[in-house]
Amino acid sequence: MHLQPWSHSCSAGFTLRGWHTPPSGKPLLHFLHGNGYCGRVYEPLLALLAEDFDLWLCDVQGHGDSDHGGRFHGWNRSAELAVEAFETGRGIFGAVPCFAVGHSFGGVLTSLILARHPELFQRAVLLDPVLFTPAMIGVMALSDVVGLGQRNTLAQKARGRRREWPDRPSAWQALHNRGMFRGWDAAAFNAYIEHALKDVEGGVALKCKPSREAEIFGSFPRRLWPNLARVQTPTQVLYGERSYPFVAKSVARCCASNPNFSGQVVTGGHCFMQEFPAASAARVRDFLLR
Repeated sequence: MHLQPWSHSCSAGFTLRGWHTPPSGKPLLHFLHGNGYCGRVYEPLLALLAEDFDLWLCDVQGHGDSDHGGRFHGWNRSAELAVEAFETGRGIFGAVPCFAVGHSFGGVLTSLILARHPELFQRAVLLDPVLFTPAMIGVMALSDVVGLGQRNTLAQKARGRRREWPDRPSAWQALHNRGMFRGWDAAAFNAYIEHALKDVEGGVALKCKPSREAEIFGSFPRRLWPNLARVQTPTQVLYGERSYPFVAKSVARCCASNPNFSGQVVTGGHCFMQEFPAASAARVRDFLLR
């Protein structure tokens, strides 16, 4: 899979960056990563999808090669900035059908894009999107008001994450098959070590600062459920049987209230596409090209 870098000076005053495959006339797939990751962490999955699609990978603010950009501009604004970059760059692909895929945080951003831009994508697949239940959002909104937003479990966990190692082999050793990486396919884990870390003086460091990851986990998308209700694009939600319990609950609610959504439980955890890239790519391809 050959990838070329792109960059876009966005309206929020920082530069978004990412990668795309050379235009080949195939349908174009817009991909958004999970919190703390970046597009190329998913290379085993994406290389398989590249057989049928041209790819557009966007690294969100503070992730991958995109600028940190100061304060986090929020979920809804991040979704709009991704669209802005895509609209600016996608002309080189010509008038091909466009599809969308997103994982976790990127899955939620993708759903926000579908709600605001119904004409942009023909179909979409959300991979274990962190669709917070209305009750969770209520608690988060209240925490926000009293300044406790950064105290939730995921945010605290992210803030405590180690950021630097002497070199990539040490990082590999420290992280391999632990925590969120448990059960990952070898190639997917190697893609994380290769693309989620950058060289710094004295070693390597996470490209996404733990503080940025915590900011995202400590915040939430505005008007998520009214937005989900507005989605007109046929959208399949794939979620792992071992994922967060609230995901299954939200997917069921989403499918019951909007006939454009369908849900399917798959083997694996929250990062099932990193555990089983081939099976995941096949499901995504089957739904998008159906």
